[in-house]
Amino acid sequence: MKKYISKFHYLTQDMPGRSHVEQARMACEAGANWIQYRCLTKSDNELIDEISQVAAICDDWGTTLILTNHYHLLDKVDAQGVHIEDFDADLKAIRAHIGDDKTLGASATNIPRLLTVQNTGVVDYCGYGPFAHTDTKPNDKPLLGFEGYRELQKHPEIDMPVIAVGGIQLTDVEHLLETGIHGIAVSAAVNLAVDPAQAFKAFYQKIY
Repeated sequence: MKKYISKFHYLTQDMPGRSHVEQARMACEAGANWIQYRCLTKSDNELIDEISQVAAICDDWGTTLILTNHYHLLDKVDAQGVHIEDFDADLKAIRAHIGDDKTLGASATNIPRLLTVQNTGVVDYCGYGPFAHTDTKPNDKPLLGFEGYRELQKHPEIDMPVIAVGGIQLTDVEHLLETGIHGIAVSAAVNLAVDPAQAFKAFYQKIY
């Protein structure tokens, strides 16, 4: 089942002084059509409470809500899918668990992994990065840079939506989209901006 995948994935993050609920409300009011709730610091009960609040906001605005990793909570909250960051996760088992109606995203850091994800036949899109240095999701994977995304053009067999992720700034958007990728994911460049809503709108206008 081919699903709608936004070209602009906005990710919430754990922040002192601004909750995920506040971040989601800001993004929806600024025009978000896709929010990925990324909280890795709370218990299931805390997550369910907060996700339910975020889901209510997204529902009011008609915004797609994707959970990071917590696919086991999908039957307890009103979210449209999950994004799995774990490279070792059994994606086919997760698809079987969540059903065909939910959106399933996965992560990749190189072309062989991207092909592995695609060849499962159960994933709807793939987050591909890191583009540049990021403190939001620290890892030791090589930075792809623009050249890493241009490499995708040599692999026409990759036909799933690819979302660039990791340290992306506003000035990078145009050049990234020129590589032929489907879209862009952003977290810190919006959340840490002086005016997050204005930063969100600036990204949105560049992407759309």
